[in-house]
Amino acid sequence: MAKSENKKGGKAPFDLTESPSHLLHRVLQRAAGIYAEEMGADLLTQRQYALLAAVASADQPSQTDLVNLTGIDRSTLADLAARLIDKGMLERSRSDRDGRAKTIRLTPTGQAALEAARPRVRAADKRILALLSKPKREAFVKLLNKVADASASKAKPRKNV
Repeated sequence: MAKSENKKGGKAPFDLTESPSHLLHRVLQRAAGIYAEEMGADLLTQRQYALLAAVASADQPSQTDLVNLTGIDRSTLADLAARLIDKGMLERSRSDRDGRAKTIRLTPTGQAALEAARPRVRAADKRILALLSKPKREAFVKLLNKVADASASKAKPRKNV
């Protein structure tokens, strides 16, 4: 009997435990809950942290650079950057390389927020990975990167992962 059929020959009900989209959503919910517990209400959201970390890791990044580094869509990133500029964590300025472009950089306030958040993000990541056995953790992160990279580049799915 095929997996998609039930004992009476009809279609089996949809099994959420075999749905990658559903399971990824559940994993995201769990990870977000752990992140929120570790970070607390007063510190950075996951996206704020990702944006600040990306700005810190790049040399005079443009908004396009930051979209590529974080995977956050352009309009969401623009709104997020504007809010962090209003909070004094980021600054926009003309690019030294291209006078038409604007770059984003961390302010001292943004750097301090990033530094305060780093140990909490590490703690959240450690708790998330602790849900898996040690031998599976590295493979899990590699697979997440593979899925994230495939969606970012809109690559055709490969038959073998």
